[in-house]
Amino acid sequence: MSKLFSRRISILIGLFFCVSTSIAQVEGSSREIKTEKTIQDTGDIIQIGLPIIAGVATFLEDDRQGTWQFAKSFTLNLGITYALKYAINKRRPDGATDGLAFPSGHTSVSFQSASFIQRRYGWKYGIPAYVLAGFVAYSRIEGIDDRHDGWDVLGGIITGVGSSYLFTTPYKDKFKVTLATGQDQFLVGFVLKF
Repeated sequence: MSKLFSRRISILIGLFFCVSTSIAQVEGSSREIKTEKTIQDTGDIIQIGLPIIAGVATFLEDDRQGTWQFAKSFTLNLGITYALKYAINKRRPDGATDGLAFPSGHTSVSFQSASFIQRRYGWKYGIPAYVLAGFVAYSRIEGIDDRHDGWDVLGGIITGVGSSYLFTTPYKDKFKVTLATGQDQFLVGFVLKF
C-alpha cells in the first residue's frame, strides 16, 4: 500500500468526519433535542459517507477487483437487509407503524463498508472505519426518534460484515503458505510477493 494512498484515505476520513459533525450541529432547539438530533444526523451522514470512502479507495488504488468485490458485497447486503425487513416486519421502538425495524439498514451499510475497508486494505484503515460504523449503530439507538433497539443494530452488524466477508479478499497477499502431499512426500511452500 503506497504512502500516497494512505494519506488520501486518512484525509478523506478526517474531512468526512469534520464536515458531517459540523453539518449535523446546525439544527435543534433545546439542548437534549439538539444533542439527539446531532447524533442522529451525524449517523445519517456517516452512513452515506462510508460506502463512498470505500468506493473511492478502490479507484484511488486503481483496484478494479476491489471495486467489483465492493459492488457485489454492497448489493448482497442491501438485498438481504431489505428482504429481512419485509419478511420479519418488526415494529420500531418509537412506536412508528411502518415496521421494518430489523435489521437496521444504516448499521448494515456502515458495517459492510467498514468491513470491506478492513478486509481489503487492512486494520490500519479498518479501525477508523469501524469506529465510524460503530457511531452509526449508536445513532440508530440514541437518535431523536429511537428507530432501533440493540437487536436491530446487531442484525445490521452481522448482515453487513457477513456480506462483505463473503466477497472481499485482501488487496495484496504478500505472504502465502502452500501445502502439497504425495506418496511418501510432504511439501511446504512459502510465497513472498514484493
